[in-house]
Amino acid sequence: MVHFVGAGSGAADLITVRGARLLEEADVVIYAGSLVNPDVLRYTRPGCEIHNSAEMTLEQVLEVVQAAEAAGKTTVRLHTGDSSIYGAVREQFDELEKLGIGYDVCPGVSAFCGAAAALRAEYTLPDVSQTVIITRTAGRTAVPERESIRSLAAHQSTMVLFLSTSLTEKLQAELLEGGYPGSTPVAVVYKATWPDEKIFRCTVDTLHSTVTENGLTKTSLIIVGGCMGEQYTRSRLYAPEFSTEFRKAGK
Repeated sequence: MVHFVGAGSGAADLITVRGARLLEEADVVIYAGSLVNPDVLRYTRPGCEIHNSAEMTLEQVLEVVQAAEAAGKTTVRLHTGDSSIYGAVREQFDELEKLGIGYDVCPGVSAFCGAAAALRAEYTLPDVSQTVIITRTAGRTAVPERESIRSLAAHQSTMVLFLSTSLTEKLQAELLEGGYPGSTPVAVVYKATWPDEKIFRCTVDTLHSTVTENGLTKTSLIIVGGCMGEQYTRSRLYAPEFSTEFRKAGK
């Protein structure tokens, strides 16, 4: 059996209870060493066989899994954050199904949730934004043209950008071309929830200079939108004059 486990956004204790239990029971762990906090591996038991997938191809990962299966061992494939976001898991699922190897998925705390916690922010503020776009800037891996930053920026909703810190000159230009005013607030969160987490606040028109002046090249999330500002409308859910299924107006 192979368990795909989301390691969480960084802090070792942000892995789920289920994820920690699966690590404790695993005979083999293949972890994304370029992104997963190695402290998470403390949940493994003595003698657990550990492989760093940052140094492996998909084919090599599958070889380890097949060897574990042949020996009757349980494998944990440990991904950063939640594996459903930029986790390259679909190709692994498909290959395991071809091989007749069973697998399941344990969700994790994504970095975009960890960043919101670090910022003490709410991405969906009334009269500001009710939509969160999770995306990335086109780099070595292409992005469909219909999902270009320029196209998505037209909505001026909350945008959370992964894998884009080394491309901020291009990103800034596309955000402006797409319709975000230069004064739109931005937050850049370096290693959200890790011990060395850092937060940088700026605007769209100072994004590139902020990132370059602080030497940020990777492991950062960029959050763009009015939710990073000060203005919003109070939620109707808790307004005294608003009735709900559980509370009458005026009470």
